[in-house]
Amino acid sequence: MTDAIARRFRRFAETEARGHSPLYEALAHGVASDPAILTFLSDLPVEKQQPNLLLAAVRFVCGIQSSPSDFRAALLARQDAVRAEMLKRRTQTNEPARCAVLLPVLARLPGPLALIEVGASAGLCLLPDRYGYAYDGHAPFGPEPRFACRADAATPVPIAHPAIVWRAGLDLNPLDVRDDDDMAWLETLVWPDQPDRAIRLRAAIAVARADPPRIVKGDLLTALAALAAEAPPDATLVVFHTAVLAYVADPHARARFRRSVRDLGAVWISNEAPFVFPDIVARPVRQGAFSLAVNGEPAAWTDPHGAWLEWIAA
Repeated sequence: MTDAIARRFRRFAETEARGHSPLYEALAHGVASDPAILTFLSDLPVEKQQPNLLLAAVRFVCGIQSSPSDFRAALLARQDAVRAEMLKRRTQTNEPARCAVLLPVLARLPGPLALIEVGASAGLCLLPDRYGYAYDGHAPFGPEPRFACRADAATPVPIAHPAIVWRAGLDLNPLDVRDDDDMAWLETLVWPDQPDRAIRLRAAIAVARADPPRIVKGDLLTALAALAAEAPPDATLVVFHTAVLAYVADPHARARFRRSVRDLGAVWISNEAPFVFPDIVARPVRQGAFSLAVNGEPAAWTDPHGAWLEWIAA
């Protein structure tokens, strides 16, 4: 049991944290080689053994730990409190800068648009028309916060926001942008050696609080059709998700979700790690990148936090 957990943390360190967070890379390697922490994790449900969840929960309870030894000491000293947070919380990272890699796709669709985001967290990615963008080599547009994104020459960089007339999110545990505890947890999920992400998050929360998006509590496998039925019939329905379907462990369940979106007749935008839908990923796979696909066709490689994209669609 602990061997599998150790492999999970090593994989996180080597494929997710490396090149993005030296601190979390070191802490995850420390966990992978620490029998006491692995035993602590083995007593939790499998879905609660996620690296991001442990790292965030220790930070939430104990503050930022700067070394594996400090992390170990903090966790073992307050393991009951950390366990309680891990059982209560979910990893619901809501990175608004991902809108910068979604926008080139959204802007090409016939408008107006009706958006549904599954795994919406606090709904910050439901507001692409309320942020500004600065793509390399192109004139920036839109208000603050303005997300910078490196886009290659092939990318159809938008010059204006798409018209969005309706939006809603779906999540097992919606976070409320007006709730300070929810937002404190959301900020804790931002890796501590990435302060720019925290600044973006706070700015996006302020935008969302002015007019909070609607987030419905429900399972993406059972509640999507009812929510989609509420969308205006004269708008292009778009169902999108980013870094969400990885948490649906069963590939058959992912396939059911995929069929349900197709049955709705919606445009399906997927921005996920390559292993989530391996049959719709371009080859060769770009390590450390997300695969952005539209209706099952690869469109771009993207940075997991929205910092760049490389267009591969025709």
